[in-house]
Amino acid sequence: MDKRVIALVDCNNFFVACERLRKPELRDVPVCVLSNNDGCVVSRSNEAKRMGVEMGAPYFICKNQFKKVKFLSGDLTYYCEISKRVMDKLYDFTPDVEIYSIDEAFLDLTGLRKTFNCPYEEICERIVQQIKDEVGIDVSVGLSYSKVLAKLANDKAKKLQKIKIDKKTYKIGYRNIQKELKETLISDVWGVGKNTTALLKKHLIQTCFDFVSQDDVWIKKNLGKIGIELKQELLGNSIHKVESVSDAPKSISRSESFKEFQTDKNYIFNELTRHIHKVCKKLRDENLLASCVGVMLRTKDFQVFDCKINLLNPTNTEFELVSKAKEIFEKMFVQGVVYRSVGFFATKFTSQEFQQISLFQGEDIIKKQELSKSWDKLEEKFGKGILRLGK
Repeated sequence: MDKRVIALVDCNNFFVACERLRKPELRDVPVCVLSNNDGCVVSRSNEAKRMGVEMGAPYFICKNQFKKVKFLSGDLTYYCEISKRVMDKLYDFTPDVEIYSIDEAFLDLTGLRKTFNCPYEEICERIVQQIKDEVGIDVSVGLSYSKVLAKLANDKAKKLQKIKIDKKTYKIGYRNIQKELKETLISDVWGVGKNTTALLKKHLIQTCFDFVSQDDVWIKKNLGKIGIELKQELLGNSIHKVESVSDAPKSISRSESFKEFQTDKNYIFNELTRHIHKVCKKLRDENLLASCVGVMLRTKDFQVFDCKINLLNPTNTEFELVSKAKEIFEKMFVQGVVYRSVGFFATKFTSQEFQQISLFQGEDIIKKQELSKSWDKLEEKFGKGILRLGK
């Protein structure tokens, strides 16, 4: 089996960190970021954690229980922008980056010790420092020989930080694998669920060391191929490689709750155009064209209505999709109904590389595409929201 060197880079309290980046006055203040519609807590500062705020706790309970905590509505678009800045920095070190989530990525660092002329731990420390200096976000890095061990190492780094040991990088090397496995419950391992934990507990298997001590025949009989792969990963043999090429998305959508419930048709449609731009920007970033688009409306009492249409010519420009969305919106909107959010989605994608432009419409389509690209460049230079589409 290949001996790889794998790192997991994970942003600390990411959504809170993003909010503090644009609002420095929130530093050292107990802060929580809420989910869509302000339903529950999805990110907590260390101060809020120490006060006892639980992840996933409902906001309507927390706001009365924790008066000193600052609760903020989430801003996923902004968090995605910061995430992209963080992930771009990772590519300065290696092309082998697998973006696992908005705030996590696996890196294959195998062989880079010679390239950077320093130990792997120092490469990880450079990653931490560069992201801090150039993006302003704190990250933790777990370093080992497989994805599962890298995740365990990352968890260890975060636990040390909780007790105020300033260790941003933690390595599980061959000399301490056995020690780490003895100290780690199997239930704490990435990907091991409640049912698997209960099964293993019946056989008196509590720790990771207990698990890897079982013979392969027993593991395969009780957990199948996945169990064998888990054992190998825990022993430091990389089974699950870092996949640097991700699949294209099946759909792209954007929606956001209004600050206040709305019946104003113009206001709601203006918000819809804002979401259309975000979806189009994402399509262009992915070099995709959409063949199907739709509008979603959510009422005050959480009823959801959506409607979609197929497009004759796939596109990724606001200048075409706003008019299509307006047709849908006019049919859906009901005067007097109180709405809490609006959204826009696109699906049925094709690559822009294979776009077939009609002879009679070609000039108009190309002009709209160039306008959209110019819009993107202006936003990169002057910031989001610099332009809005007129009615």
